[in-house]
Amino acid sequence: MELAKPFLDLGMYCADIDASRAFYEGELGLEYDHLLKVGGGLHQHRLRLVGAVLKLNSSRTPLPTDAPTCLRSFSLPATTGAPGQQGERFDPDGTRVEVTPSTTNRPDLIGIEWASRDTDRLTTMLRAGLGAVGSGDDRWTVGSTEIRLIHDAAAEHAPEGTGFRYLTVQVFDVRGEHERLCEEGWSEVRPPVRLGDTAAISFVRDPDGVLLEVSQRASLTGALPDL
Repeated sequence: MELAKPFLDLGMYCADIDASRAFYEGELGLEYDHLLKVGGGLHQHRLRLVGAVLKLNSSRTPLPTDAPTCLRSFSLPATTGAPGQQGERFDPDGTRVEVTPSTTNRPDLIGIEWASRDTDRLTTMLRAGLGAVGSGDDRWTVGSTEIRLIHDAAAEHAPEGTGFRYLTVQVFDVRGEHERLCEEGWSEVRPPVRLGDTAAISFVRDPDGVLLEVSQRASLTGALPDL
């Protein structure tokens, strides 16, 4: 996969957007970028996370607050947030967030814990689909995002709910990458669609139900395809 930027974006759904913004902006010191009105009563507050985007989605329709997720936690380097905020904490929706010391060789590394009923199968899909490179101990990197796989025989990912729900990969060819991911074992959720002149996106999911948004964003790639 040819990445349009070397980070995966993180998608969250928030029961109380004000509380979530207070946590991520006030407590962790992330910088607010802009509000994107997605439609259908969904507002997406976009925060800068190193070179990635933390998407805080607020839905007009209440979502289940106890829905299971395979995306268990994420970590960010201390240089991203407010000084003195290293350590583990939980956001208002219960997602574990860890602020880690920055390393000299990987100062922009973002970490994700991803549970699966079959980590061998998911490893194959990440390598073939996203070009993930092994970094040891069930850890795989996609650009500057490190994924730690966790085997959980009972892992389940509900299609809707609050908390850490999906990931976004930025690409140069949304149509071609979507088709290729489906050939590599990802299931189609939404075929590529164009969102005006901003982006063209699609959605696929892994066998446990984890959503992956495939995005071709005009600000990164220039002209968008006709879909």
